[in-house]
Amino acid sequence: MEFFTIFISALLVNNFVLSKFLGICPFLGVSKKVETAAGMSMAVTFVMVLSSIITYLLQVAVLDRFGLNYLQTIAFILVIASLVQFVEMFVKKSSPSLYEALGVYLPLITTNCAVLGLAIMNIQEQYSLGGLIVNSIGAALGFSLAIILFAGIRERLALADIPEALEGFPIALITAGLMAIAFLGFTGLV
Repeated sequence: MEFFTIFISALLVNNFVLSKFLGICPFLGVSKKVETAAGMSMAVTFVMVLSSIITYLLQVAVLDRFGLNYLQTIAFILVIASLVQFVEMFVKKSSPSLYEALGVYLPLITTNCAVLGLAIMNIQEQYSLGGLIVNSIGAALGFSLAIILFAGIRERLALADIPEALEGFPIALITAGLMAIAFLGFTGLV
């Protein structure tokens, strides 16, 4: 039951994009098409989950043991950058069209504050390794849910009759705000 609570909390109640406002850059930049958003969400999910596990092990095995906690941010960024390089090479080889569609946002996962924020929050919350994995999967799927839903809405908005002053980015920001308000409805669920 504890893992289920952690998962639902990370997925819906404390959604990184719509509640904590982390990871906004790819949320706004790569959400014009559902296919591109799905590709970005898979890349971010892979990096978030794997970087959380590796940074936890790094924290416990090296940083805590040798009193090097002041190096936490730098060490975590190096782990995340290495994983992003791997994802970038994989996507470039396996799906050149997705690689082109993601453009600069794929290497920018390295500086995605949701990825680093999750790694640091997992340490601060003092989760066990199992709890950390469940929290990371929930947070990553929450990011994916938010960006794919937003991309679906933006595809429909592109076809809708919208006042000229609101076309493009203004209506996207209004939509993101309404989605954040809707996700507030999950507060108190767990």
